[in-house]
Amino acid sequence: MRASCAYARVVALGAKIVTVSDSVIAGTRVDAAGPRVAAWLRQRGYDVVDQRRIPDGIEPVATALRELATGFSGLIVTTGGTGFAPRDLTPEGTLLVIERDAPGFAEMMRATSPYGALSRGRCGILGSSLILNTPGSPNAALECLEGVAPVLAHALNLLAGTRDPHPPETGGTTAISSEGPTT
Repeated sequence: MRASCAYARVVALGAKIVTVSDSVIAGTRVDAAGPRVAAWLRQRGYDVVDQRRIPDGIEPVATALRELATGFSGLIVTTGGTGFAPRDLTPEGTLLVIERDAPGFAEMMRATSPYGALSRGRCGILGSSLILNTPGSPNAALECLEGVAPVLAHALNLLAGTRDPHPPETGGTTAISSEGPTT
């Protein structure tokens, strides 16, 4: 399946989702965010190839992200564990495994709502996967994804090594930045 993009040829984009929640694992709460994130991604042409639920904590998050990124090129979305509660440790687990930080994504996601200031979500790159931490609230998770939707496919294409020109509507050139100036 393909994600839509008005300015560039888009490669098939895969996605994986991790719900981080002690209460979902214990069976005292239903995972509402994971399925809604999956539906949002599918509506935009992403092939959701894995969905899992794990307990809160640094090590469970780090372990799951390492497993999901191994041999995978695409998007990994976490939902849950980004707030201020003592067990909200998704950003710390993510920080353990990312190779490169992607702070612009986290900033864009936090800017979608006044409640964004309550999210400590982190975004970064592991191998050829882009990891986005979103809140556990289904509405907040979708707001965060909407916030980065305009640049998400372009970022994933670049991460996958696709020669993806920069969109002309950004005010820049359509030359590929990693190749230097064109003559």
